[in-house]
Amino acid sequence: MPQNKLSDENLLDWLEGVITKARGSGADAADLIYAEGKSISTAYRLGKLESMDRAEGIDLGLRVLIGKRQAIVSTSDTSDHAIDELVERAMSMASVVPEDEFCGLASKGQLATEIPDLDECDPIEPDASVLVARAKAAEAAALEIKGVTNSEGAEAGWSQSRIALSTSNGFGHVRLRSNHSVSTAVLAGEGLGMERDYDWASTVHGTDLPDPVEIGRNAGQNAVKRLNPRKISSLQAPVVYAPRAAQSIVSHLANAVNGSSICRGTSFLKDSMAAQIFSEGVTIVDDPLRQRGLRSKAFDGEGLASSRKNIIEKGVLKSWILDLRSARQLNLNSTGNASRGTSSPPSPSTTNLYIQPGILSPAELMSDIKSGLYITGLMGQGANLITGDYSRGAEGFWIENGEISGPVSELTIAGNLNEMFKNLVAANDLEFRFGTDAPTLRIDGMTIAGK
Repeated sequence: MPQNKLSDENLLDWLEGVITKARGSGADAADLIYAEGKSISTAYRLGKLESMDRAEGIDLGLRVLIGKRQAIVSTSDTSDHAIDELVERAMSMASVVPEDEFCGLASKGQLATEIPDLDECDPIEPDASVLVARAKAAEAAALEIKGVTNSEGAEAGWSQSRIALSTSNGFGHVRLRSNHSVSTAVLAGEGLGMERDYDWASTVHGTDLPDPVEIGRNAGQNAVKRLNPRKISSLQAPVVYAPRAAQSIVSHLANAVNGSSICRGTSFLKDSMAAQIFSEGVTIVDDPLRQRGLRSKAFDGEGLASSRKNIIEKGVLKSWILDLRSARQLNLNSTGNASRGTSSPPSPSTTNLYIQPGILSPAELMSDIKSGLYITGLMGQGANLITGDYSRGAEGFWIENGEISGPVSELTIAGNLNEMFKNLVAANDLEFRFGTDAPTLRIDGMTIAGK
């Protein structure tokens, strides 16, 4: 591969040449993923620049298929000699691995033919000084909050990637993606009474990034609000998840409807297709076509067209998350949700996944709660996807007579995801911040273990 940067068209031609070489070596089919990236990251703490890093790199992943055997080999060396070795190693591995009756490329009729523009890439590369200024402003704003006593620092970053997928059955396309981010974490209080909190934001375009001053101010205020937490006695009560904690509930659902888990029989929802698992007011959407979305993509890791779909529609489970392999196992069609790295085969994953907002404001959602927990942070994984059993460490604030009162800590919340899903009610404050998103959520009947 020439050392100078290739145009998209020339890059696809070069990738096609590698595939031709694999086919000439005996592969029945092959695909190739190319990932070229560059990034800048800065860290700023207590008024001083702590680090600044720039990274650039290329990775290449070749998958070859011989009958029902496949092998994936990756490299960061794109020289002619290295490519010859890459093909040789892949062919050697594919000849000895066990057969997989469900592996294989898409048929030509399944491949994406129209690639919509999702505005996935900010063409402007920020100067390093811009990133330093973002981190500096975020930390300074946090330290200005009365009660903040120390800082874990602030970070700002930028990245841009060019990803190309080429297949032996005729698909070839290049994607450009970018990301801007800023974050800060600070401490409030003194000694054993110190509390920590944070805020962060990530966007595709720099112009969509919130003001770093706002990020810092939020982090500082959050930390101060958590000072002098009290412990509460164990009880059963409603639990309200703040958005940054609520997105974890959506993640648990995503794992439970993942095609790989369904095929293995390791999901508590494996027999729940078309069943009412949430209330009628809940709809959960996977939307890879959202403009400027953090996980948007016009085609998936196997070259299939991406599409918006309701995973949950009015409480009813409507779709698994499938790639080609899991779809073949289940005798279904792929949902266009294959994700692929350079060193692993495709696997199903969600894109921009979110719970549609409800009708009530967060204040209205908790207005009738006499005693309950408002969760701002969670610890541990705590979800058994085979049984649905759920247990996680939690921190946040106590709800008394419909109002958020003082902070609480050293709590564990427990339940079962089946019942939690049925009792879930969404507020109207959805914001797209994490890639997997949710508004404020209320779940009644949770077990809260305290002192």
